[in-house]
Amino acid sequence: MNWLHARIASALFVFVLAVSAEAATRQQEIDRLVTKYHQLRQFNGAVLVADEKGIVHKKGYGQANFEWQLPNTPDTKFRLGSITKQFTSMVIMQLVAEGKLQLDDTLTKHLPDYRKDTGDRITISHLLNHTSGIPSYTSSPTFFANDSRDPYTVADFVKKFASGDLEFEPGTKWSYNNSGYFLLGAIIEKLTGMTYAQALQQRIFGPLGMKNSGYDVHATVLPKRASGYQYGPGGLVNAPYLDMGLPYAAGSLYSTVEDLYLWDRALYLDKLLPAPLKQQMFTPGMNQYAHGWVVKPLTLNDTKTELATVSHSGGINGFSTILIRAPERKELVVILDNTSRGDKLLELAAGVLSILHGIPPQQPRQAIGEVVMAALDKASVAEAIARYKALKATKAAEYDFSPVELNRTGYQLLGAGRVADAIAIFELNVEMFPGDGNAYDSLGEAYMVSGNKERAIANYRRSLELTPKNTNAVEMLKKLEAPERN
Repeated sequence: MNWLHARIASALFVFVLAVSAEAATRQQEIDRLVTKYHQLRQFNGAVLVADEKGIVHKKGYGQANFEWQLPNTPDTKFRLGSITKQFTSMVIMQLVAEGKLQLDDTLTKHLPDYRKDTGDRITISHLLNHTSGIPSYTSSPTFFANDSRDPYTVADFVKKFASGDLEFEPGTKWSYNNSGYFLLGAIIEKLTGMTYAQALQQRIFGPLGMKNSGYDVHATVLPKRASGYQYGPGGLVNAPYLDMGLPYAAGSLYSTVEDLYLWDRALYLDKLLPAPLKQQMFTPGMNQYAHGWVVKPLTLNDTKTELATVSHSGGINGFSTILIRAPERKELVVILDNTSRGDKLLELAAGVLSILHGIPPQQPRQAIGEVVMAALDKASVAEAIARYKALKATKAAEYDFSPVELNRTGYQLLGAGRVADAIAIFELNVEMFPGDGNAYDSLGEAYMVSGNKERAIANYRRSLELTPKNTNAVEMLKKLEAPERN
């Protein structure tokens, strides 16, 4: 080797070392950030981060099962919730590619038993992008309390829960809709001659080698399946039982962070779907929603850098999830949580993506809701509120004072039957955040539970004034203002 070649080889070696050191530093910084969220009880689950070169970081944090102290790992299986929708969308688009379906086909063309007065006006596109006008069954105030534990056949569920009178003319408005995706699952079964689970396995999971993904069946003994939890007034409790046949094509899949990495990489190829249809799948319509994907920029932690992303989040009893893709540099963040902490996942993902872009991440802060709940265990609600206000006046930078904190605390109290305390906390939230429509919606619900119909109506009306697209407030007002029958 001559002198020049030796110098070049030496320079390349130094460059490779520098790149490796930078990658290791990024991985360590991501791990530190996620660990801080975990230490503050704001995340418990598994994380995978990737860029154009491959996986940057993957790791489990906390417990997959708290009773047995079994740790989360990168191959722990989590329920995905609404991340399921992107897989449903892919199969529908594959059926389009095969000529078995067109996006402007009516619902009744493929489900002829569906009511014709509405089904003749609803297209497959309307179902995919949440513009069908069909009431979403999960928006019903009685669904989770009265029906979510009971098994139904697909046909019976469609008749009872996905065939309501339209809330608006199809295609004129956007309203997130699980009923629409349930119907898409029924169409997939009709056109493939398979169950929804079989169609996903044959068309996506099998070809991509996603061996740790599938349709979650409660009775199945599934190795490495995480248990789902949520926080109550006294700490973690097991999440309420849900019959997993009911989320169906809108939310019944499980997977791992590693399998979702395989899914992400496949979406850069044309293995599952021709490029033109894939582009159509990612093209947003109303409310920046495409076909099973949200398409909108994400602001990083310098408050200036905007990253073009396609993403979706999910929430289902005990589980919260988020998958964010930044296609320009093939960046991916997958976060799967089994303690219902969906309120922190987007914030955490933005911090991780900031690290990938060389931007210092925003550090998590202690949840003020936990401080309030701790105070409520030892003192009156008036004293807990005084504690909240004192900390907000003196240590605002040390705690997370976002409206979701008091909102979650109020619901924990409501779920524990402490209705008067819940009302007091929701009242504090609207006092602190008078422009937050969701705060009034929650207060309206608490008053409804207490039997105070007049105040429930007043707060739902105020919520609707602030957030006109709040379909829950619309539905609740219909029920509360309906004339009473003898």
